[in-house]
Amino acid sequence: MPYDPDNPQQPGSRLRLLPWETWNGRPCYLHPADNGQGYLSRKADRMEAQQMRNASRAYTDAETTLRNESAGPLLLRLTLIRTTAALNNVLRIADSRAGRLPAPYGGKQEELGD
Repeated sequence: MPYDPDNPQQPGSRLRLLPWETWNGRPCYLHPADNGQGYLSRKADRMEAQQMRNASRAYTDAETTLRNESAGPLLLRLTLIRTTAALNNVLRIADSRAGRLPAPYGGKQEELGD
């Protein structure tokens, strides 16, 4: 399931959005009763770190490909596929980490633009 920007996790969430999905593509959440130090929390941390490294490599490869004037449509398409997958992972990580921030103003969400 791709990242859904219309349904982000809100700061102060009790649940951690995990960097993997169920077998049918639904998001997985963890209630970190162990204060984020348990097996699944550590596994999620390692997976997020690997996804960030992969995103960094995808970004570097995309820059290189874009500078290559002889890059054909297939290479451009494959680079875009890899880069969008990496961006999806990074957005999911950002959403998960935002949910673990303390809720601002006692848990009330402020509307932007007011």
